[in-house]
Order: sequence, then structure tokens, then C-alpha cells
Amino acid sequence: MLLLQVYFFTIVILGLSRSASKITSLRLKPAGLLILSFVVLIGAGTGMLMLPEMNVGGKISFLNALFTSTSASCVTGLVVVDTATFFTLKGKLIIMLLIQLGGINIISFATFFVTFSKTPGGIKYQSLLKDVLSSDRLSDTSNILRSIIKFSLISEAIGTSLLFLSWGNVHFDSWKTQLFHSAFQAVSAFNNAGFSTFSNNLFENGVRQLYSLQIVIMLLIFFGGFGFIALQDAFSFSSIKTRLKLHWKRMNVSTKITLYMSLFLIALGALVFYFLERNSALANENLYQSTVTSLFQSVTTRTAGFNTVDFTKLATPVLVFFMFLMFIGAGPGSTGGGIKVTTFAILVKSAIATIKGEKNVVFFKRTIPFKTIDRAYSIALFSFSMIFISAFMLSIAEPNTDFIKLLFEEVSAFGTVGLSTGITATLSSAGKVIIIASMFVGRIGTLTLAMAISSRAFYTNYRYAESSVMVG
Repeated sequence: MLLLQVYFFTIVILGLSRSASKITSLRLKPAGLLILSFVVLIGAGTGMLMLPEMNVGGKISFLNALFTSTSASCVTGLVVVDTATFFTLKGKLIIMLLIQLGGINIISFATFFVTFSKTPGGIKYQSLLKDVLSSDRLSDTSNILRSIIKFSLISEAIGTSLLFLSWGNVHFDSWKTQLFHSAFQAVSAFNNAGFSTFSNNLFENGVRQLYSLQIVIMLLIFFGGFGFIALQDAFSFSSIKTRLKLHWKRMNVSTKITLYMSLFLIALGALVFYFLERNSALANENLYQSTVTSLFQSVTTRTAGFNTVDFTKLATPVLVFFMFLMFIGAGPGSTGGGIKVTTFAILVKSAIATIKGEKNVVFFKRTIPFKTIDRAYSIALFSFSMIFISAFMLSIAEPNTDFIKLLFEEVSAFGTVGLSTGITATLSSAGKVIIIASMFVGRIGTLTLAMAISSRAFYTNYRYAESSVMVG
């Protein structure tokens, strides 16, 4: 039976790879193809999760299946049913597959197959991947794609091995069960998904005390949320070898911004959590334990969604600051969400330059183009508007729920984080639909959505006379 299932699964994958080139016949923009890929992935995941063998009770509602599929495909981690007890092994495997495809992106997998073919569709896929990954040259896309898949699989394999050795006194039925739990957590952590095979996530009794396991998961989250292009530039053997050989060779500006901002935000979040929760959530921990716990919450808040503390008992100032971190998110071109650390850095630097009266925005002796600054402002405005509208709608759909909890849930959904104050399962049908839409838009990006539905702009050689408008 297992051989038959593997055989049919292989046939389906090969069929999809052969039919991938037919997508080029669709008259869609690259952004439209990106959105379509997630719609297909979410729809397929919903259908599979509704099969009787995927859950213990043999039945799941369409809305809950759609919510779970969207959360997994958009690597969020919000759940309306207990992943540990509600789904069977097959159901958990489907969720893990959705996380993997959603993290790297199904378009990347389609491109992977078409890149090696001689069909004209390969060029279109490479053009799409060039836009998604912000590559400078079209010829780089195939190499970038191979590096992405290779690095993802290697990182998840190493993470699985380390987690397998880090369970301490946690009891499993067999080594196979232990290996599955390790692999699921590794895939979920690297893809910044936040799904766990435990009912209370990593706050599970016996698991939350495993600080070495938390360190491994932190590293997986960090590298998964750093961004594939930045990882290649900063940590690949070829890049390190080149910098050692050519001392004038440096990391590019985007990589430096991502690295420094990520480390700064992680340190800031850990300090805020430590000082605000040292007498409550950290009351029974020593310095080493409280340091790891504080760092873990700061790292996971940047779009991962794991938790080793009870978020229902955190103070309001901590929740507000974590919303700030969730809104910023991870690095560009990564498995994480949010407006991205580079966007936030450009916004801050641009504001400072405006206040000082400087004409250019400069990072590391390099001038940032105005089109990049305009894009950063557009992303921030679209994101803030989406969160505001969704939070407003949630307050109408859930009138009896504390607004801070609703806002936290919305920011977590839009930032594809997955952290919750415990209200996800109690949401009404309307509330679940709002969260589903937020997860979807947050994953594909508000700017991508705007580009997909916008009409084509026709540029002319003239412009209207300038006029001053009072602002501020």
C-alpha cells in the first residue's frame, strides 16, 4: 500500500511538472501567477485535509479545513483545531507538505522543473522568479533556485538531526515517532510556520524546559527568516572565500541592512521581554534560562509563531511591543512575513533624512534609489491599511472579545506569525474568514496584490504644473 501511494504521488508530481509550462498561456501578470499559485495550493490543501483519513474523527468542516490549509500554505501557524490530536499522521504530513511548498513557494517548484526543460515557459518562470527574489539578472534565477532548494533541504535535515538529539526526557513511542516530531518541528521552524505536533506548542510540559532544543529552533527560524539572497551573500562558502581572498569585497547593502536590523530587533525584543516579564513569566528561571526564553520570544515574534510561554498571561505592554515586531517581520525574500526589516530601515532612514533636510537616503556610503523608497512607503501604507480595516471588521464580528486580543490576532495573521492570545478557535465564521484573508494577503504581499489587480499604467512625456500642498 505504501509503495502504491508513493507511486501515485510521484505520478502526480510529474504530471504537474509537465503541465507547468501550460501556465504561460494564461494572460496573467507575474504577480497574478504568484497569487494563483497560492490559491491552487490552498485549494488543494483544503480538499486533502477534508478526506476522512486525514483526521481522527473522520470529519472536518470546510471552513476549518480552509483555515488550516491557508495557515499552513501561508506559513502562519494559527490553528482552529488542535494539530496534535485532531489530525492523523497523514493529515500532519499534508500540513508539513503545505508548509514546505508555501515557504519556498510553489512557483519556485514549478520553475525548478521548467528551468531544466527547453520549453519557452522556462523564460517566463525565470522572469517571475527574478521579480519575486529581486535578482539583478535573469541568468541568475536558475542558480538562485538551486541554491534555495539545496539550502532549505540541508538546513531542515541538519535541524531534524539536532532536534532528534535534543528531546531529553521527553518520551516517544519509538524512534520513528521521535524522528517525525523532529522533522515536523524543523520544517515548521525553518519555514517560519509555527505549527507544532504538541497541543500547547512548545509550551508543552516537559518541552518548554528543553533550552538546547529552543536554541536549535531559534537558529532555524533565524536562517529561514533571513532571506535566501542575503544568506547566499553572507554565509555561502563561495562568498566567504571571496571576501577572505579579496579584502575589498564586502556584503551588499541589502544583506548588511538585513543582518544588522535583525540582530538589533532580536536584542531589543529580548530586553523588553526580560525587563517587563522578569517578575511573572520569568519568575522561576535562572539567568541562563531567562535569557534563552527572552531571546526565543523575540526571535519567534518576527514571524515564526512558536511559543514557550503562555501568551494569554502576558502584560499588555509586551503584547503591544510584540505587535510592533510582528509588523516589521523578517528579511526580504525569506519564508517570513511582515513589511520586512529592510523596508522598516528605509522608512526610518528616509524620515531622518527628511527631517535633516538631506536630499538622499544613504546606507553604508550607498544611495538608495527613490523608486525603492516609494515602494517602501507603499508597502507600509498598504500593510497598515489592511491591518486597520481587518481589525475594524473583527471588532464588529467579535464584539465580546477584548480589542487588544483581536488586534494582536490580526497583526499576527497579517505578519504570518501565528502567535495568539488563545482566541483563534473561538472566532466566529466571519472572524475566521477575516483572518484567512489577512493571512493570504500578508503572505503574498500587499504590493504584489496591488500590482496584480491594478490596470496597466501608460506613461507620457508631459506632466502637469507643480503645486504646493501643506502637510503635517
